[in-house]
Amino acid sequence: MSLLSQLSGTLINVAAVLAGTLAGLLVGGRLPERTQRTLLQTLSLVTVYIALDMAGSLNRVSGGSVPGVIIALIGLAAGAIVGEALKIEEGLERLGEVLRRRFRGGGRFTEGFVAASLLFCIGPLTIIGGIQNGLTGDSSGYVLKSTLDGIAALALSGAYGIGVGFSALTILVIQGGISLAAGGFAAGLLGGADPAILKTNPYVLLVTGVGGLTIVGISWNLMLAGLGFEDRRVRVGSLLPALLIAPALLWFLSRFF
Repeated sequence: MSLLSQLSGTLINVAAVLAGTLAGLLVGGRLPERTQRTLLQTLSLVTVYIALDMAGSLNRVSGGSVPGVIIALIGLAAGAIVGEALKIEEGLERLGEVLRRRFRGGGRFTEGFVAASLLFCIGPLTIIGGIQNGLTGDSSGYVLKSTLDGIAALALSGAYGIGVGFSALTILVIQGGISLAAGGFAAGLLGGADPAILKTNPYVLLVTGVGGLTIVGISWNLMLAGLGFEDRRVRVGSLLPALLIAPALLWFLSRFF
C-alpha cells in the first residue's frame, strides 16, 4: 500500500480543519459577540453529547472484578498527577505561544490551538480511523471525522481566531503517526484490522471511555468560553497521561485480579 493511501484520511481531515477555520475567520469576525458565544455554547452541547456517548463504553469493560469506570477514575487521577508533574498543560501553551509569535497570531491564538488540538485528536475515531486507514487504505472513518472537525473548526475559529487552524499540525502528526504505525504492528496488538473487532477490543473501549470523560472537560471549557469565564477552565492537557495509564492498569488487573 502506498504512503498516500495510508495518509489519505489524515490529509482529508487536515484540509477540512483548514477550510473550516478559513470559513470561521471570514464569517465569524462579522458576527456579533453574542452570536459567537452562542455558537460556542451550541458546540459545547453537541460535544458533551458525543463525550458522554464515548464514556458509556466504560460499562463494557472490566479488569477482573474492577468495573471500567473505576479503572478510568484511577487512570484519570494518576494521569492528572503525572500531567501536572510534567507540566503538560504549560507545555501545550508554550507551543501555542511559539506558533503565535512565529506567525503573529492574535491574543487568543494559544487558547484556540490547545482547545482545537485536544478536541480533534482525542476520541475513538482518531484511533480506529487511523488503524483502519493505515492497514486497509480505507479512509471512511476519517472522512466522517473530517466532517465533524470542519464544522467545529468553523465555530471555534470565529471565537478564537487562526490558532484553531494550526491544530491541523497536531492532526497531521498524531493521526498520520497512528496510520503509519498501524501498517507495522497495530494488527497484532489489537487483534486485526476489522473495525468491528477494534470497536469491541477492551483496550480500545477503555481509551474511548477515558477520552470521552476528557472531552467532557473540553466541553465544559467551551461552555465557559461562551459564558465569558475562561479563567475557570479544566486543565485538560494535564489529563492526557490517563490515556496511557488506564490501559496499563487494565492489563495489570486482567492478569492478576
